[in-house]
Amino acid sequence: MKNVAFIINPFSAKKNYQPFLDSLQKQVKNPHFYISESLEGTEQFISENFANIDIFVAVGGDGTISSVAKQLINTGKILAIFPAGSGNGFSNETNFTKNLAELLAKIRANKYREIDTFKVNDRLSINVSGTGFDGKVVKEFEKTSRGFKNYIKTSIKTFFHYKPIQVKFPSEQFKKHNGEYLMLNVANTRQFGNNAYIAPHASTVDGLAEIVLVKKFPLRHGAAFAFRMFSKTLKENKYVTFLSVPEIDFTVDTKDWHLDGEYNEIDSPVHIKVLPKSLKILI
Repeated sequence: MKNVAFIINPFSAKKNYQPFLDSLQKQVKNPHFYISESLEGTEQFISENFANIDIFVAVGGDGTISSVAKQLINTGKILAIFPAGSGNGFSNETNFTKNLAELLAKIRANKYREIDTFKVNDRLSINVSGTGFDGKVVKEFEKTSRGFKNYIKTSIKTFFHYKPIQVKFPSEQFKKHNGEYLMLNVANTRQFGNNAYIAPHASTVDGLAEIVLVKKFPLRHGAAFAFRMFSKTLKENKYVTFLSVPEIDFTVDTKDWHLDGEYNEIDSPVHIKVLPKSLKILI
């Protein structure tokens, strides 16, 4: 596997990456791997090894995967994944599991498909990004030790005092959707992570992003909303609107965003643009 490199985020999986590394070294002779301490370090490693590596394997969560993927956009290089995050939404949607033998078999077969990605202004996203409530939740969640339970606790705590965001679309086509929302999500795949499906009809190969507008709903509807997300049955109603678009512009009165589960501050106006078939991914 001389043409394969493994990029490991040591902070994923509760900082317990050693079992993966031990298993890798048992199954692959002299594997080429890099333990990344920063985004800059990952970028430098990919740049230095770009000419000799065909498949870059991201070992981590959606944020790690995104940081590797953005270096591979429209390059012909192939992304592979060993999921080790708290949500693993993108790896769930692209059929990567925590089975190393299965991953190595895929690498040997060396088959790939081309999928869409998208940009939020000048920043890449491969899975689901959003602003409003979930942007604030991610901001607060990053202060915890992560994990699904902490995410739920943070979400509930934030919900009670979070004020809706103001979203405005300049296009005549979408002006009717101007108003107050709990959150706005941009989905390339169907789920946030942990099998919570915010955009059940999203696809990585249709050239479209799914814009999900969610109005703040009474607490008594919270359980039903959660049930529909986890059962893949979320649909349009008086609280939820879906817009399928190749690109769209809007303004929003908050800078709190998450991009693939990682907190970012992004100024308005916001431009969303799909990059069709821009990333090769191992299958």
